[in-house]
Amino acid sequence: MTGEDKQTVKSHKNGGPGPASQGPSIWMQLAMAFVVFLVLSIGYSLVREHVFSETESVPLSQIAGDINAGIISTVTVEGDSVTAVYADKTEKKSRKESESSFTETLANYQVSQEKIGAVKIEIKDEGGPRFWFLTLAPLLIPVFLLFGIIWYLSRQMRGAGMQAFTFGRSMARLVNPEDEVQKVTFKDVAGAKEAKEELAEIVDFLKNPKKFIQIGARIPKGVLLMGAPGTGKTLLARAVAGEAGVPFFSISGSEFVEMFVGVGASRVRDLFLTAKKAAPSIIFVDEIDAVGRVRGTGVGGGNDEREQTLNQILVEMDGFEPNEKVIVMAASNRPDVLDPALLRPGRFDRRVTIDLPDRKDREEILKVHARKKPLGPDVNLAVIAERTPGFSGADLANLMNEGAILAARENRKELTQYDLIRSIEKVMLGPERRSHVLNKKEKEITAYHEAGHALVASVLPHADPVHKISIISRGRAAGYTLKLPLEDRRMQSRKEFLDDIAVSLGGYVAEKMVFGDITTGPSNDLQVLSALARDMVARYGMSEALGPIAFDAAMGKALFGQGIDGTEQSEEVATQIDAEVKRIIDDAHKKAGNVLKKHRKVLDAIAKQLVEVETIEREDFEKILIVHGIVPKKKEDIEHTPIA
Repeated sequence: MTGEDKQTVKSHKNGGPGPASQGPSIWMQLAMAFVVFLVLSIGYSLVREHVFSETESVPLSQIAGDINAGIISTVTVEGDSVTAVYADKTEKKSRKESESSFTETLANYQVSQEKIGAVKIEIKDEGGPRFWFLTLAPLLIPVFLLFGIIWYLSRQMRGAGMQAFTFGRSMARLVNPEDEVQKVTFKDVAGAKEAKEELAEIVDFLKNPKKFIQIGARIPKGVLLMGAPGTGKTLLARAVAGEAGVPFFSISGSEFVEMFVGVGASRVRDLFLTAKKAAPSIIFVDEIDAVGRVRGTGVGGGNDEREQTLNQILVEMDGFEPNEKVIVMAASNRPDVLDPALLRPGRFDRRVTIDLPDRKDREEILKVHARKKPLGPDVNLAVIAERTPGFSGADLANLMNEGAILAARENRKELTQYDLIRSIEKVMLGPERRSHVLNKKEKEITAYHEAGHALVASVLPHADPVHKISIISRGRAAGYTLKLPLEDRRMQSRKEFLDDIAVSLGGYVAEKMVFGDITTGPSNDLQVLSALARDMVARYGMSEALGPIAFDAAMGKALFGQGIDGTEQSEEVATQIDAEVKRIIDDAHKKAGNVLKKHRKVLDAIAKQLVEVETIEREDFEKILIVHGIVPKKKEDIEHTPIA
């Protein structure tokens, strides 16, 4: 389940604050201020030097001598500054004593009154913009700069202080119902028919609360969305808000808890208060298990702050009145670790399970993600849906994106079926490692290993059919055998488990049979089959010796739920479990060995072709089986089934 380009929750312009950006340190700021001061000082010096260097400066005695010689036409006196204009229009400056007038000074230099009278003398008052700038700038510029630095630093400190008081503010992001870009409805959610039907009641309550209140009905206060990662829990919550046309407050469970005591509880109070003011509204807490785990264990990093936050959530949900139009929605892929107080009626009293999509749903999801992608005429999304059992909505979105990347990398304008087929394997197993070249011996060993898997899977009746075999490295695997079920299934039988274990041992047995030795290649196969055999005995009650007893029924709660209470069975029972696991694996080993011995020629033929071509598709693989008298397993031919 997914929506086109809307799967990521974006912050609205009216939403909560984002993470605060860290500015430069105080020492860096002081250094920057000093540099600015230095640049201004140098600039002022250069300007002042330029101003004073415009006119030549000479001694006053020279000015007096030139007046006496009759070569000066005009003299301007401004304070202590004397400017003489000569007959040739040149100017010279000088300075006089401030205690005496200019005429008295000239008389002291033996200049006659006749000569003084021949010169036009202008007396100006000291002042003007230029004078005051040159006089006051050396004093005022440093003062203003100093006050500017002090104001900036105080503002920064005040902001930091105010930020300390905003720790208790909610970090929730608001998706406004009027924002058409971010709006999501049920039409944007493919699949999950049952989940949408249950959530439609929530939408109806938010739109028409009166009909519920009049009849005395109480709408659920909380809705818990449960499902595997990537199944569309957050998208469904946003779709509920979009359908109802109400504000959507989104926050992650980890955003409540900080290093300071009481911050989480304060943020919870602020979030619920904000939502009540905006009612009708929806509060959505993603990954609520971050704060909602069982209290009182002290295991796994549990602390009082997390428990205080959880307690505040419980109190706030209890504080809702029946007519308060605020719905709390939460998502978790670990509902088994949640505190029982969260799940009781009156809190999260409605639980909606979102399963992995089936084949039809996968096809619809692929169509959603293919809306804005140019598809070639050979693209058949039904085939892609068939080849992707167990894929979530997020996996399918990634698949379509990887296909588009592959097409763009090869400078093509359309996606082809081959692009999507390749992207399936890339999502499942990782990218091809063609640079990881195997030597001749390793290539042969890998070919027989994968041929062993494929042959055992094709012969055993309860194993899934093979769709592709390859000895090209992908991810951490030197080769792989792609098996797909005939149809989607919700349950798996004991016979299917036993055949799957035998198939996992096919590569191990083939290596030992052909080469008389084993490599590290089957290591992952052994881990998988060992875990599967143990689950059969200890969890599913599929052991004839021990009977229908689930010894590990509470597995997973030891750390995150009920605390560590020690083992759930005695040493004698544990020994019996180990013995039964070994027996199951030994039987599967014999079964795989018998298949490979009986069909040794087929094993050699498959391995030989793998060495030559490196990859065998389903059609070519089935031809090899038919030639050697093995009937391929029938499957639904959906390639030509019309899409409804």
